[in-house]
Amino acid sequence: MGSAVEYYDFALYGIMAVTVGPLFFPGQSELGAILATLGVFASAFLVRPLGGAFFGWLGDKHGRSMTLIVTVLGMGIASTIVGFLPTYEKIGIWAPILLLVCRIAQGFFAGGEVSGAVTYISECSPSNRRGFFGAFNPAGVSLGLATAAGVAGLFSYVLGHDTMREWGWRMPFLLCLPLVFMTLWARVKLEDSPRFKSISKEHKVVRTPLADVFTTYRSPLLKVIGIGIAQNACAYFGLVYLNVHLTKVMGYDSVHVFWLMALAPLAAALLMPAFGALSDTHGRRRLLIGGYLGYIVLVPISLHLMNSGEFTLAILATFLAFLPFAVVQSVGYPLYAELFPTRVRFSGVSLGFNIATILGGATTPYLSTWIVQQTGDKQSPTYFVMATAIVAVLTLLTVGETAKTALKD
Repeated sequence: MGSAVEYYDFALYGIMAVTVGPLFFPGQSELGAILATLGVFASAFLVRPLGGAFFGWLGDKHGRSMTLIVTVLGMGIASTIVGFLPTYEKIGIWAPILLLVCRIAQGFFAGGEVSGAVTYISECSPSNRRGFFGAFNPAGVSLGLATAAGVAGLFSYVLGHDTMREWGWRMPFLLCLPLVFMTLWARVKLEDSPRFKSISKEHKVVRTPLADVFTTYRSPLLKVIGIGIAQNACAYFGLVYLNVHLTKVMGYDSVHVFWLMALAPLAAALLMPAFGALSDTHGRRRLLIGGYLGYIVLVPISLHLMNSGEFTLAILATFLAFLPFAVVQSVGYPLYAELFPTRVRFSGVSLGFNIATILGGATTPYLSTWIVQQTGDKQSPTYFVMATAIVAVLTLLTVGETAKTALKD
């Protein structure tokens, strides 16, 4: 629930980039304004390792549950403020500066959300079903992403293009506040995980968990980074860049694209628990390698179909591209938690995954849009995505199987 709300907040900016860009970066070409908006989108990823380091320390030192409350509250406040920001027409250069500040705050709090939820769920699940229960966290993330696209599509449909540009774009951001309070109501009831309670009772809590990650657990840290780069690159290619590609490169109707970008991750979210359960019986590594090979094969085919000019084929292609997304997201998160012991798990997952978000997630929407602008080759973004997927496959070949094994203390 918390991951769904937090990633509604976090993804909404990228989904609304096509509408928000000209309001905060006027005087540029339409694609140039979108590039500037995606540059601000990327800025949130630059501070995510800082947020990951801070909330990892907080979670490993003082408990998981308190950290999960702080992250969702901070993210919700930052996202709501975006809905109140004056545009460039009102306050000039201060408009994009304030937008950047809000986006940086979002990135800081997002740095502790997924890793905290991953850690908490893994420590509360039985060894033979960690994949199944762990898959509900990325399913929540996907549900939040789908909701963000759906809400943007609904407001665009009801209000129309002109009203959305005038004031309607604010409404999806203002919805963040009630969603956050709903999540807080649920999260304040959480107790800490049994494993954290155990090490806390036995006085095994590490004083400097981040230092331990760097000195003792560099190998799993690098493995999380290698796998996570592709996980983020492939995800944000589908969730953010395809929105830009379908509307601004191919010229499809933005309302139809919003609905499509809502339904595809929703369908993926529904599949994730099944793939998580499969990883419990057939192994994490096997399914992840299959998922990344699926990206290498299916993403070029999908983009080729989208470039045909037929929206029916674009619908089919989008769902095709989100099939490996469902596999990789559902199985990757449980694997990360299994690579670290309890005393540094939050810090290790946070640091590794958030470094990967910079290298994969922050760069993909911007680079994909820029490459198309520079080359005119509508197929070119697939090359970057395929390269990151190859890196993930090579990294996974060095990872031992973790399914059904007990978590390390």
